[in-house]
Amino acid sequence: MKFENLLAEVGGFGRFQIVLILLLVIPRVTLPFHFLLNNFIAAIPSHHCDISSLNADGVFENLTQEQRLTVSIPQHEDGTFASCHMFTEPQFHLLENSSDAIEHAVVQCQDGWEYDHSTFKSTLATEWNLVCDKKGMNKATATIFFSGVMVGAAVIGSLSDRFGRKRMLMVSYLSASFFAIASAFSTSYVMFAVMRFFTGMGITGISIISIVLCVEWSDIKHRTITAVMMSLDWSICTMILPGIAYFVNDWRFLVVTATSPLGLAIICWRWIPESARWSIANGRLAEAHHYLSRCASVNHREKSVKDFKPQTLATVIVTEGDRKYTYLDLLRTPRMRRLAMLTGFTWFGVAFTYYGISLNVAGFGLNIYLTQFIYGIIELPAKLLVYLSLDKTGRRYSQAGTLVMTGLCIAITILIPKDNWLPRTVVAVMGKGFSEASFTAVFLYTTELYPTVLRQNGMGFCSCVARAGVSVAPLVSLLEETWTPLPQVLFCSIAIIAGLLALLLPETHNVRLPETIEDVEQTRKRSICLEDLRELQQATSLGSNAKNMTMI
Repeated sequence: MKFENLLAEVGGFGRFQIVLILLLVIPRVTLPFHFLLNNFIAAIPSHHCDISSLNADGVFENLTQEQRLTVSIPQHEDGTFASCHMFTEPQFHLLENSSDAIEHAVVQCQDGWEYDHSTFKSTLATEWNLVCDKKGMNKATATIFFSGVMVGAAVIGSLSDRFGRKRMLMVSYLSASFFAIASAFSTSYVMFAVMRFFTGMGITGISIISIVLCVEWSDIKHRTITAVMMSLDWSICTMILPGIAYFVNDWRFLVVTATSPLGLAIICWRWIPESARWSIANGRLAEAHHYLSRCASVNHREKSVKDFKPQTLATVIVTEGDRKYTYLDLLRTPRMRRLAMLTGFTWFGVAFTYYGISLNVAGFGLNIYLTQFIYGIIELPAKLLVYLSLDKTGRRYSQAGTLVMTGLCIAITILIPKDNWLPRTVVAVMGKGFSEASFTAVFLYTTELYPTVLRQNGMGFCSCVARAGVSVAPLVSLLEETWTPLPQVLFCSIAIIAGLLALLLPETHNVRLPETIEDVEQTRKRSICLEDLRELQQATSLGSNAKNMTMI
């Protein structure tokens, strides 16, 4: 018996699965909060040099603030004051519009900076003066976090396949909560960076385990809607985040607020079931029987497991004995090796372009809260589009199409002059929508491609490669100093190449989930779930009866 047939008996998409999704939405609320948190906690407000040293003798006593800045700080061609330089002594003649200031020495800020606190009460930049020469350190905070996510994906993915989805989910809850709160109380940049790294390690476990757990409890017919429903929390919380950041504009309190849903998640963890697929694959038959019986009870299918014994589950999946699987098993056989390479680059392209767009909320000249909200709201129609596409055109063409369209939108924004901010923003928002659609598709697609015995390892590997792309994305923006369009050219190129490579992956629409490595190495056929088979038999029976009646 295949697991899909057993799952159809106990209910492949009923109240049990709905409750599971709702329980996992609680911790997943923190995912977009933390993944996009740098847009707000690492924001750099307007700033200029602290000019108090030039006012040692009270020479600025009768000057307005604007006049003080005029005589103390050089101006750019557009009339704005420099952020990183100041005059060595006051230039009072500039009050009379004199133009010989260039003859006087200009130095870097000597006594720190003064910041505009009208938008942010406190950020990392204002806390530790991460501006001017230290601007790269501010950008690096996002890279450090996603490096932790990358390492966590590899570690937690492997441990989840060995010790179970549920146990490692609790480990992720506790570690993410502890290190996130610790980062909010950091007393130095180094301490914050270290705590942020380990926060990323914990957060990634919530991301990859929750989606796998839900898909493994869903039947073939409802895997698409399950994955899309699971991803809706990301889009909704992406829209909520700018509202929270607007009212909680101190970075320390914002980090704590973004982490708070994990407290409720820890309380609700006890009601989350272990994956029955994983339990059977690892010989934990009594545990699998317990959760399958619970699923049948919640879905009002008690009769289907009335005479079902734990020992009979041993025939559901061939697990190749008690063998333990590692990441090396992704490379041992030809098709698994090819699958790992293709999914790895696809994930890199998806994540690299998605976060390249998402972490550039200040790049269009609009209010960052408004831009973040628009970026979030476009994801809702994008998810509807990808839901229809996944079922109508299949996983492969949906994945490739959304990536290529993302790349094309980025290419168009390169060609539109920055002065035309409206069409440029519209196209960028469309690109954000397609990139979100590609992210929604890749989670479901990858879960269906890898076998149960290696599924969490496969997801961990892909997530690890993806986070490598995410870690690079914030730093790519620094290449603007070399050539302004260079970051966009890189995002565009990677998206299109990844989309084309996705076409080489096998289609998984209406295909039974692989259980072992042998299932991947052999050609899988389309699978009809038990309920659909019954409907087909009933239709055939009705047709035969009608034919007999006609003959009579």
